[in-house]
Amino acid sequence: MESKERTTSFYRFEDLRIYGKAIDYSQWVLTTLKEASTKAEKELAKGFCNSAFAIGLNIAEGSSRNKAQFEHYLKISKTAIRECVVFTEIAFKIGMLTDTDYEASRNSLMELTRMIGALIISLQHGSRRHKDEETSSDDENNGVSNSDIDDFDTDFQIN
Repeated sequence: MESKERTTSFYRFEDLRIYGKAIDYSQWVLTTLKEASTKAEKELAKGFCNSAFAIGLNIAEGSSRNKAQFEHYLKISKTAIRECVVFTEIAFKIGMLTDTDYEASRNSLMELTRMIGALIISLQHGSRRHKDEETSSDDENNGVSNSDIDDFDTDFQIN
């Protein structure tokens, strides 16, 4: 029996491009700030890393919930992104980040913000579309669950 190449992950959030970008950013933060030497720099690096981790963690957690809860967790991820913007600014001003690092961090954070915003809009449009279909049909199944994320799944997969 031949084994087929697996196209999707067991954990569906791993197939989301935004999740992959969040993990890449976390890895970049860890690598870039590993040379922290003073106690203050180490504390800043710890907070920065925690905020960077929170982006991916909230995407993963929210993806297992219904659409409204997923949207909530995505908004929490956006909060973590804004925290990273502040950490980026502080780290740059105290010399922990070079000009290139500063620009790379800000560009990554802007991209993450846009991607999460697009995913939130997709979820909202999917929910509206679903509600419109429910109200216009005579289906017996009025308790349709919003727990699956199939509506936006294909738009945000890693290819």
